[in-house]
Amino acid sequence: MKKHNFFQQLFLTVIIILLAVKLNASGDVYLAFAEKMPEPVDGMGEIYKNITYPRMAQQAGVEGKVFLLCFIDENGAVNDVKVIKGIGAGCDEAASDAVKKIKFNPGQNEGKPVKVKLSLSIVFKLK
Repeated sequence: MKKHNFFQQLFLTVIIILLAVKLNASGDVYLAFAEKMPEPVDGMGEIYKNITYPRMAQQAGVEGKVFLLCFIDENGAVNDVKVIKGIGAGCDEAASDAVKKIKFNPGQNEGKPVKVKLSLSIVFKLK
């Protein structure tokens, strides 16, 4: 029975590790979570400062959240951004472009910088 439990634990551990790791387009390995997750150096407000609300979206009254998956390397640079769920009218591109301009404090495991994939939501709201 102990042998069965060992293999069951091993199987579960491998599954968890596979779920926790993501490859980006270049084949690099990015963790889904880290002890310390990446954060924008100057806060989320810095991302919003870099967003220009697309004129087409304003005219069409488009509002909502754009969900992004950001690939942050061990230096805090944004290597890639994928739109998970967008709202269209140029908002998806505006959000993605704004995040690409931002420097992040890198994620860390055991005090060492690591590559992490990070989900962000960017809110577009007309005033």
